[in-house]
Amino acid sequence: MRILIGNHIDPSLRERHDMRAWTQRLLWFARPGDLLILCCEPDKAFVEYALAHTGVKREELTVLVAPSGAWGDRLLDPASLTVPAFVEQVRAALGPAGAGAVSEVFALWPSAAVARLADALGIADRFPGAAFFGQGGGEIGNSKANFRALAAAAGVPILPGRICRSRAEATEAAGALLEHSASGAVVVKQAHNGAGVGNQLLVREPGMAVDHVGARHLHHLNPGPDGIAEYWAERWPWASGNDRWPVVVEEFAPGADAVYSEHYASDDGTRATEAGRLLYIGRRLSHQVVPLDGVTEPVRAALLDGGTRLAETYRAFGYRGHLSADALILPGGAVVFTEVNAQVSGSLHIYQSIAHGIVDVTVEPLRQVVEYHVPPTWAVPSLAAFLSALDELGLAYDPATRTGAIVSMPAIPLAPREPVQFVFCLAYDPAQGHTAMFDRLDARFAAVPADTYDASQHIATGAVSFSS
Repeated sequence: MRILIGNHIDPSLRERHDMRAWTQRLLWFARPGDLLILCCEPDKAFVEYALAHTGVKREELTVLVAPSGAWGDRLLDPASLTVPAFVEQVRAALGPAGAGAVSEVFALWPSAAVARLADALGIADRFPGAAFFGQGGGEIGNSKANFRALAAAAGVPILPGRICRSRAEATEAAGALLEHSASGAVVVKQAHNGAGVGNQLLVREPGMAVDHVGARHLHHLNPGPDGIAEYWAERWPWASGNDRWPVVVEEFAPGADAVYSEHYASDDGTRATEAGRLLYIGRRLSHQVVPLDGVTEPVRAALLDGGTRLAETYRAFGYRGHLSADALILPGGAVVFTEVNAQVSGSLHIYQSIAHGIVDVTVEPLRQVVEYHVPPTWAVPSLAAFLSALDELGLAYDPATRTGAIVSMPAIPLAPREPVQFVFCLAYDPAQGHTAMFDRLDARFAAVPADTYDASQHIATGAVSFSS
């Protein structure tokens, strides 16, 4: 038996909103006998759908809903995990064998509250890295500022940049980088955010190409000597979380491809788990592909080498669990690393549970899996409507051909009468690609013409943003 906890980044580090749908990806990791802890009752239709793919029976799982906290049922309040009555509820759910039956505590986010729950149950030794996480290690491992220092110490290539702890330092750093930048742009990064939502691209030329991977926001600097200072006077509170965190100012790398190398860190060492590619449209994360394709062997080797060195570095200071080393492939073929997500990333369920567990992509004939965010140009009324369309179009996943669509999180409306937003996977033959399947779905659900929609202005909801 394992205890699986569907939490998200602690709200003390980063404000989150409605994460009910995103945290239910926990179901893809469930095995018979597991105990799942969620912030709300899971969506029944999605539970039935996901478990039909994994082969786990609903009656083989125990699901507990944590006490409602500051965010109601939209987000698991870390403090809820150690409410005495809930600890006793978990203890009772373990059955006659009690804590001795628990083999592992697995959490989407390595919160100190999870360590405290494990300790209260007497199973801290079954939460890998419990001592480290109990002292706030989750923040240490997921800071973009800490990443640059650790990557530099490990000799892993990163883009030129600075970690800034004051507005004056940020002004100086941005000016120095812009002075020597061929692109005429720099990227500003919050220490804690994800999917590019916490990044802003500063550009001098209004007409320059700005469809940059991983920078959701855009700012055209005012011309003249005071443009940079004016920017920081306005945006330093946003970038620093009102002086709570340092800010990264980094060189902009135009024309780069976003990739990642995922690893698992244990007491015994680290191992590579998968590599993939991230694709952005209008600076909004659109889809990702596993396994990684379309790269040369030297690029693949550089990605794996850098990812491994980062994983070993994070392991050395106490981190345990899954982590993702994100990187860019520059136009000349060099690989530079941009951050580490020391948590269960938004990629783990795609490759571990769906690509390798259900589709088995490495078996002949080979397959690949892409996961799409429902585009903001679509209007999907419900999960049932989407599944019905898959059946009508012949796009539902077919185990015989190992191709087709698998919805990878529930479609929970975030507002009355609003289209639902979710993510879904397409398993496909690499020789044929996934574009044709996606285009058929786009023709069915597109409600706003893509050529009239300004994707760069769209801010994705928390329910579909990738972790960081």
